Amino acid sequence: MSKVYFYKTKSVDFIEISEIAKSLLKRISDENNISFHENVPIKVHFGEEGNITYIPAIAYEGIIDYLESKNVRSSFIETNVLYRGSRTTRTRHTKLAIEHGFTRLPIIIADGELGEDYYEEEINKLYFDKCKIGLAFKDYSQYIVCSHFKGHVIAGFGGAVKQLAMGFSARSGKMAQHSQMQPTVFESQCISCGDCIEKCDVGAIKLDGKAYIDKSLCIGCAICIAVCNIGAINHDWNADHFLEKLAEYAYAAAIGKENIYINFVQNITKDCDCFSTQMSPLTDNIGLLISLDPVAIDTACLDILQEQIGSKIFDSGRKTLEYSEELGLGSRKYDLVRCNK
Repeated sequence: MSKVYFYKTKSVDFIEISEIAKSLLKRISDENNISFHENVPIKVHFGEEGNITYIPAIAYEGIIDYLESKNVRSSFIETNVLYRGSRTTRTRHTKLAIEHGFTRLPIIIADGELGEDYYEEEINKLYFDKCKIGLAFKDYSQYIVCSHFKGHVIAGFGGAVKQLAMGFSARSGKMAQHSQMQPTVFESQCISCGDCIEKCDVGAIKLDGKAYIDKSLCIGCAICIAVCNIGAINHDWNADHFLEKLAEYAYAAAIGKENIYINFVQNITKDCDCFSTQMSPLTDNIGLLISLDPVAIDTACLDILQEQIGSKIFDSGRKTLEYSEELGLGSRKYDLVRCNK
């Protein structure tokens, strides 16, 4: 059974929330004799352009202060998204992060300019033999994995496990989880410019009036999605066994890592922070949770939220937690330590 530390607060003041995060990090560190590495990046989500309910930069100040008190160097680390938007390339992604106030630490986009930089983690599980993880994640073996706990249209909810699965994977890894590996050209939108052909390293894209993808050659890297300036190349979001695939990628991302997981249960919206629209929270803020176990912390967050709302909201995501436990990523059984009784 894993310990999950819980600080209950309805506060909307992220300066206060930052100090709570600092106190929780100190407590879990002291009680578990955690030895911090020389350099410990903070895994965050910078928020999509137009979204106002993501966890803002100020919320991480306390975590950074605590790491500095331990003489630990840090950075903000993230990967590019699969869909077209303000976080599709490293250049645009970094620009948005700075605009959103993430300026105190260096910014690392782990999978390169277009998502082309990755390493393969061998797991030999049911859905994947190998998982494609952003290359820069190989440089460190300890992370503070910070997640905004909220809804997700396919995953049920997003928390620590999804932050590992999608947040650590390169663009082609995201593609593998979301779809059947290969993107598609929508001929009605294609202007035959040839940009995708030039950037395809395996020669899978041809031009016959309109661009088309030779599925026998395509390796599913999804770089063509990033370089198509008019959005004529896309993918199928309706992946078979998506919830289980999330679990396998989370498992792969955590191999060899001594992570600490912090879930911010504020601004709990129906959809995720990748939506470039303004959304309203579903309920009052709940607080912050911290654990060494990503499965336990997500299970605790879901249990507490469902109890507060009085419904089985986001419950489809429990399938990911169940399979994650089977894989050995963590435990759904937890000991909830209330830190402000």
